[in-house]
Amino acid sequence: MTTVPTDIEVRPPVRAEIRALARTLGRAFSDDPVMAWMVPDPTRRAKGLPTMFAAMTRHHFMAGGGVEVARRGQDIGAAALWDPPGRWQHSRREEFRMMPWFLWAARGRVARGQQLTELMKEHHPEEPHWYLGVIGSDPTVRGGGFGQALMRSRLDRVDAEHAPAYLESSNPDNVAYYQRFGFDVTGEIKLPDGGPSMIPMWRAPR
Repeated sequence: MTTVPTDIEVRPPVRAEIRALARTLGRAFSDDPVMAWMVPDPTRRAKGLPTMFAAMTRHHFMAGGGVEVARRGQDIGAAALWDPPGRWQHSRREEFRMMPWFLWAARGRVARGQQLTELMKEHHPEEPHWYLGVIGSDPTVRGGGFGQALMRSRLDRVDAEHAPAYLESSNPDNVAYYQRFGFDVTGEIKLPDGGPSMIPMWRAPR
């Protein structure tokens, strides 16, 4: 595993940074197969994804304390949204607060978003675990160690707690990357209507 550059800072964001964090994730997922299935039009997707990620961060992930950004100077190069054990499901209050933003981001593709959510719930492990809901690097810095810095930061805590971890890879090209961090493929989540597959991955306690 390559060494993380020493000038990359990993830390929790403040609320004033949520928009910048969401823009980074929006760019990271602009060509993601699952996001393209949900919102096929690339222009709408580019506008909608930052709104969706901002709502998820503000109304769910920040409260769990599992949000981290990787920065070089003032620029957020990557972000990760984790849920601690027992907190991966959205509360009704959280869903209510996020729904208007999701409706706007989906632009008429709400049914596909609901299908995706239900399939992910069906396959989600019951054993308490850390859940990596989202991680992404800005394409302009991809390969520069930002994602690796985020993975190492949170997995160090996961290992200190002797806890398992779980994620779904929305891009098959990323499976090998997660395997480098100890995640193993546990199955396949096939999306309907000719959609792509998500790959569930589990990391046993260390």
